[in-house]
Amino acid sequence: MAAVLVAGLPGVLRAQEVSATVKVPLRTEMPPDTVPDIPEKAPYFSHRRLVVQYDSRYSIINGQFCTINGLKLGMEWRGRVRTGAAVYFLSTGIPTRQPLPDNAADEADAELRFRYLALYTEYVVLHNTRWSLSGNLQVGLGSVHVRYLNDSTNIYDRTPNDFLGVIEPSAAAQMRLFRWASLGAGAGWRLPVLVAPTIRRELGGPVFYLRANILLGPLLKVARGKARLFTQEGLRVRGLNPYTRDKFYGSKTAQEDDK
Repeated sequence: MAAVLVAGLPGVLRAQEVSATVKVPLRTEMPPDTVPDIPEKAPYFSHRRLVVQYDSRYSIINGQFCTINGLKLGMEWRGRVRTGAAVYFLSTGIPTRQPLPDNAADEADAELRFRYLALYTEYVVLHNTRWSLSGNLQVGLGSVHVRYLNDSTNIYDRTPNDFLGVIEPSAAAQMRLFRWASLGAGAGWRLPVLVAPTIRRELGGPVFYLRANILLGPLLKVARGKARLFTQEGLRVRGLNPYTRDKFYGSKTAQEDDK
């Protein structure tokens, strides 16, 4: 039908109509101001932060609730990868079923005690500026001994140290209170290795812990008077998607925290 109409028109009109038809755009382009400004994705190992972390862990050993205190020192990259070293020691003695030496007092109150150094690595699976959910793995080496009352001296003595290895996977959730501090909690399982089976059965078990983080960079900025102590600036961005995360960590506020 279109071909018949064109054929019936004068030559000049036909040329103009064909020319107009050729100039019709095949698609409609969006105005430049409607294109979203998506930030470039920052590398995982950018925006370094030094993190000092008090790590208080709780466990049930031989049916008794005990506390394992520790201190972590490590680095955090872009809020996603954390790694470093930690030291732990059992702050409360626990009753043990380990055999005692011959010089132990009758019905002596024997306690099992241990301490170890560990390397840890942590990856944040879900993350925004306020909350994070992460998986953690610790591998440590240390010693374990039994503290008992000596029958001849009437003072407390200890057995020789036994070598101890610890593997501890866990998961944790964390909430950032201020730009320089956060609190969290987690749970995992302690697996002793490279030690006698009797000690392994006593020390192995569930682990629950609380977490307190202090970011030294933002805290030094507060000390210098460049930021308020209890500010919520930069902590109100919502969402768990990469766009929101990169927007926060690529912002001027986040970059200043790393200085």
